[in-house]
Formats: sequence, C-alpha cells, structure tokens
Amino acid sequence: MALSTQPTRLDYCQYLVSSQINYTLTNFAEHSRKFSHDQLNRHLRDDKLSPRLVWEQTKEQLIESPNGFLIFDDTVADKNHSRAIELVRRQWSGNTHSVIRGIGIVTCIYVNPETNQFWLIDYRIFAPDEDGKTKLDHAKEMFDLVIHQKQLEFRAVLMDTWYATRQFMLHIERNGKIYEKGS
Repeated sequence: MALSTQPTRLDYCQYLVSSQINYTLTNFAEHSRKFSHDQLNRHLRDDKLSPRLVWEQTKEQLIESPNGFLIFDDTVADKNHSRAIELVRRQWSGNTHSVIRGIGIVTCIYVNPETNQFWLIDYRIFAPDEDGKTKLDHAKEMFDLVIHQKQLEFRAVLMDTWYATRQFMLHIERNGKIYEKGS
C-alpha cells in the first residue's frame, strides 16, 4: 500500500499526547495507517520545532487566569541504545530511578485551573556541554520570559523539590508570585 500523505507537526504532537508509554518513531509508524517509518523519520529530521515556534502555536489558544500557574518539570528521553545522537548524555531518570543515556528536556506548562486546561508554552534541551546551563538556569530563564515577554497572568509556580533553591524562590517572590513544591 502506497502512503501519500505527509506527516505534520499536529500529527506528531497528537501521537505524543495520546501515547502513554512508548514515544518512539518506530512505535508511531507501527500504529499509524497513514505514515510509513521513512516518512516519519524524514519529517522529524527536517522539521525543527523551536521554543519560539511552540509559543507561536500556543499563544492564540491559551486561556489565561489570575489563578493560573506555571509548572516546571524535567524529563529524560531514553536513548540508551543510541550512540550517534549529539545531545545524548548519562543522566538520572526519575522514570527508571537510575542513570540512563538520554536527552534531558525542561518544560514550562501553563495551567488554567478554572477550565482544567494546560498548554506547553516553552521548553529547553538540557545540554550543559553546549550552553553551560543547568536545568535550574533553564527554568529561571523560562520564568523570566513568561513575566517580561509573554506577560501571562498567573498566581503560582509548581515544581519538583530539587528546583526549590533559595535563589529561585526569592526570584519568584520578587516577581509577586508564590511557589509550591512537589516531590
């Protein structure tokens, strides 16, 4: 069967949102009736979804709330079997509770508690060898962008406990926001 439709960002994002366990290109291709593995591979190789493009795609759909909050979280995309991907490094994975080879990603999510909706509004790739930044540096940078450029209305910042440094907590307070820590 010849597949003629080309994948889009929306197709890939819908797959990521709907997949609960396996986020690999191979899994997507195996469960897709529309796209072959080669089509998906070419799409992901050629399409660059920068943090700026994420914001441009999200901002028109986002519904602000004075009770809204930002969530900062990090995850590691498991690449244990990859040896040629540039950003792969050994790092702690909370999912596996061990050190794995993977790509670290720090995300900033906006949540509207009245509508029970949330939006990815920013992300950073954790690549300290390339940019010299820690995950905490990335979270602070994204927080500052929300305050000074995106100018979103929100009340609180939610994050894992390890983000809760004195310096970051004071920075959040100085900007008139409160914080809550998770586990």
